[in-house]
Amino acid sequence: MPSPAQDPRQASLRHLPVNLFASVMGIAGLAAAWGQVSHRFGASPRVHQTLGGIAVALFVVLCLAYAAKALRFPQAVRDEFRHPIAGNFFGTIAIATLLISSVIAPLGALASQLLWSLGAAMTIALCFAIVSRMLRGKVDAGHAVPAWLIPGVATLDITVAGGALPMVWARELNLFSMAVGTMVALVFFTMIVSRLIHHHEKLASEMVPSLMILVAPFAVGFLAYTSFFQRVDAFAATLFYFGLFVFVVLVVKVFSRGVPFGAGWWALSFPIAALSNAALRYAAEVDLGMVTALAFALLAFLSGLIAVLTVRTLQFLASGELLRPKAQPKAALVPTAEAPRSGWDEVGNCSGLDRIRAA
Repeated sequence: MPSPAQDPRQASLRHLPVNLFASVMGIAGLAAAWGQVSHRFGASPRVHQTLGGIAVALFVVLCLAYAAKALRFPQAVRDEFRHPIAGNFFGTIAIATLLISSVIAPLGALASQLLWSLGAAMTIALCFAIVSRMLRGKVDAGHAVPAWLIPGVATLDITVAGGALPMVWARELNLFSMAVGTMVALVFFTMIVSRLIHHHEKLASEMVPSLMILVAPFAVGFLAYTSFFQRVDAFAATLFYFGLFVFVVLVVKVFSRGVPFGAGWWALSFPIAALSNAALRYAAEVDLGMVTALAFALLAFLSGLIAVLTVRTLQFLASGELLRPKAQPKAALVPTAEAPRSGWDEVGNCSGLDRIRAA
């Protein structure tokens, strides 16, 4: 038996999940939604300012924590990045960087532009790396899960955060980002839906919340399109309404009983935040009571969801569960050429092989 210091089940910074950066995305998205309510509907600005401050503080803490993990456990980070599913969640770092650039824009334009430029560079590099890796072939169809959409959605977020920036070169970068993000998201969305329909193996229960990521290409696409062209037209409305349809289809499945809580639950916060922001922007344009009521219902749902996720995450952190590997699935996972021996299970949690070696 391993000593307590060597016990792989012990809470450790090594097991800090990269997908926790999705919490920054969700809270920053909620701050943006309340910012719209303040600007367009006359609500107090204190709500979105407070939420923005929380998002920035959380982003800084997670950046420092993950940097410490990279210094102390570099192999764990490399394994996480190379994993065919978990590697996509590195896009949450890039998206969080882009969103924080928008949060701090009222405080300093230069700092916001520098952070946006950094986030854009990270996003394009990650999208290139992920797509290049997949084009090598031999990709297991069973790995086609909603997390695959993150690099494409992240590329669209470049335009969401920077569509109105004044730099001359930013216009071309935003057009490039919309082109790449749209096509990558479209191709991956098709592959994921095909897998969900035809693959005989169901998603692991821990991955069920990530189904909500299927909403993101349409909600974020709406925000990117309207941010760049500064108008809401029929095409934008089509994106919004299809995103809303996907949300309604998935909400019952995702929030069903029996799905255990984990850091992966934050993966559903940003797609819903994006849809809420899209609804508020669309409601302000069409000025129709039914649409406005829908937008505020989505905002209320998002606000409650973020509150619950925050409380549950703090409970997990206090108990040490947040920094422990998840329990091994009932059936042992056998490493293949497509899923290297990295010590990560199919839902992107460090477990499996590490515990087998330690036994």
